[in-house]
Amino acid sequence: MAHQAPLKYIFYIAATPEKVWEGFVSRESNRIIFSGAELQADFKPGGLLAWVGAGPDGKPMTYVRGKVLRFEPSKVFQYTFAMGQNDKASRATIELVPETEATKVTVTHDEWAEDDPTYAACADGWPRILSRLKTLLETGKTFKPH
Repeated sequence: MAHQAPLKYIFYIAATPEKVWEGFVSRESNRIIFSGAELQADFKPGGLLAWVGAGPDGKPMTYVRGKVLRFEPSKVFQYTFAMGQNDKASRATIELVPETEATKVTVTHDEWAEDDPTYAACADGWPRILSRLKTLLETGKTFKPH
């Protein structure tokens, strides 16, 4: 099987690192950018996190679960990432760097198992999520996912 290359995305958001950070970690913004799913997290290294929302049948389901690896407010948020019932965890790292009038957001999703079935969904999902967050922070509203 082929090695899964790291997914890497760089976005510039016209907001302070603090506002962008809040966009990634607040329950309110997560509900908006993740179509109603709520981020439940213990924001400290070793703490558990999960995005939980209504499933197709209306009952609560866990979309993504993981463990916090690094949590440095307004700078770095790193966690393990397992989607749905998948037991193979990868790693997501969000890094924020202040620019003159924007924040440089670098997302690296790596440490993929060779046969991780969620790789394609993440490759499609990250640009959508980052675009929705950028639009939300810059305009106060966002767009529905596909």
